[in-house]
Amino acid sequence: MAYKILIIDDDTELLKMLKSYFELKKYEVITAENGAEGLSKMKLQPDLILLDINMPRIDGIEICRRIRDKVDCPILFLTARVDEQDIVNGLSSGGDDYILKPFSLKELDARITAHLKREVRRKNKAECCFQGELAIDYHAKTVQIHENYLELTKLEYAIIEFLSMNPGMVFDKDRIYEKVCGFDAEGDSRVITELIRRIRKKFQQYTETEYVETVWGMGYRWIK
Repeated sequence: MAYKILIIDDDTELLKMLKSYFELKKYEVITAENGAEGLSKMKLQPDLILLDINMPRIDGIEICRRIRDKVDCPILFLTARVDEQDIVNGLSSGGDDYILKPFSLKELDARITAHLKREVRRKNKAECCFQGELAIDYHAKTVQIHENYLELTKLEYAIIEFLSMNPGMVFDKDRIYEKVCGFDAEGDSRVITELIRRIRKKFQQYTETEYVETVWGMGYRWIK
């Protein structure tokens, strides 16, 4: 069965080009020319969403915030913005990746393929990690402390999953970004610092135990 991609962008020429290209790659492609139309097509349950940030009325970040708790598929932003805060806002809203316009179709195709393969691997996992009062269900993608389930974005959970499955190992920001986001681009890894800060804050709501340690000058590791 073909993977289903939903593309939301107000550039109609770009939509036509992407639809034609990915249909040749045997994807089922759904398009929407604005945020409202995109929201209405979420019921079609896409396997991956390509989402333009800069759209009138409802921009891509707002769409992502509205749908993140309702859809579990990867969300990739298409953007001409390069400001670091825009990157942080996009990923913090629940986005999984972003690609700058203008972009190479081959690069976009490669990123889509990587994200879809990662989803398959995650869905095939049925393991749990129990560490003190903490429980991570890798199949359900949940993190629980005592009786409390943490409310995590997709990227926050991915960082916890990656680090906890490699306890005691130190990873720098670039390596973490590459593993959880699927590609390594200069500067992008800076968002990892903010995401780990958010993860720690959520842990601290229910426990004083430290699970993610900063190894100064080197990176981060999951404490055994």
